[in-house]
Amino acid sequence: MAREREKSGFWVWLTAVVFYPTTWLLGRWQAVGLDRLPATGPVLVVANHISYLDPVYSAVFVHRARRVPRFMAKHSLWNVPVLGTVLRGSGQIPVYRESIDAQRSLRSATEALRAGRVVVIYPEGTITRDPAGWPMHSRTGVARIALTNDVPVVPLVHWGTRDVYDHYRKRFRPLPRKRLVLRCGDPIDLSEYRGREVDAGLLREVTDHLMTVVRDQLAEVRGEPAPAVFYRRAG
Repeated sequence: MAREREKSGFWVWLTAVVFYPTTWLLGRWQAVGLDRLPATGPVLVVANHISYLDPVYSAVFVHRARRVPRFMAKHSLWNVPVLGTVLRGSGQIPVYRESIDAQRSLRSATEALRAGRVVVIYPEGTITRDPAGWPMHSRTGVARIALTNDVPVVPLVHWGTRDVYDHYRKRFRPLPRKRLVLRCGDPIDLSEYRGREVDAGLLREVTDHLMTVVRDQLAEVRGEPAPAVFYRRAG
C-alpha cells in the first residue's frame, strides 16, 4: 500500500515546487533506499556534506519518501532575505554554535523528534574539506541528540553533488549532467551506548560511530575503500 503524504504546509509545498525541477536540471540523480526511511514517527537522518547543493537533494529525497524534513542549519541563514522567511515558515531548526544559544538548537531538535518529525543533520557542520570528499572529523551534537532521543537514526550519503558545485574551488558545472547518488541505509544500532553516562568521551565515541557508518556507506556508493581516519581541519 502506498504511503500517505505527511502534511506539510504552504512553505514546504513552495520549496518542493522549486527543488524538484532543480534536482532534475542539475544532474541525473538516483535515490536509493527510500523505503529505509520510516514511514511515520520520529527519525534522525545523519548525512555527509560535500556541496551546498546537498540540502536541496536531501530535502527532495526525504519528501519523495513522503516525509517532511526539518534541517538543522546555521542560524545566519535566517537573516538572508526570502530564504529566512522560507526557513521559518517550513519549521527548520537554526543552529547556534559556540554561544549561549547552542543548547536551544538541541532542544529544538528534540522537540521536533518528540513531535514525530524527520530531523536532518550534517554532523560535520559544513561541507567537508577532505580533498577526496570523505567525511571529516565531526561535531558531537549529533550524538547528544541521538542519545537523548531513542528514535531511529538512519545514515544518508550524497555523492556527485560536488562535481556540480564545488564551493572551495568556485566551480559550478551543471553540464554535461553528472551522475548523482543519494543512498539511505538501515537504522544504526545504538543500543550498546544507551544507559551509559553521557560525557565528552561517550559523545565522541557515538559521533565517530555514526560517521563511520556514513563513511562506509559512502565507500560502497563510490566503489572504493574508505580512509582509516577522519580528515581534520587545520586550526
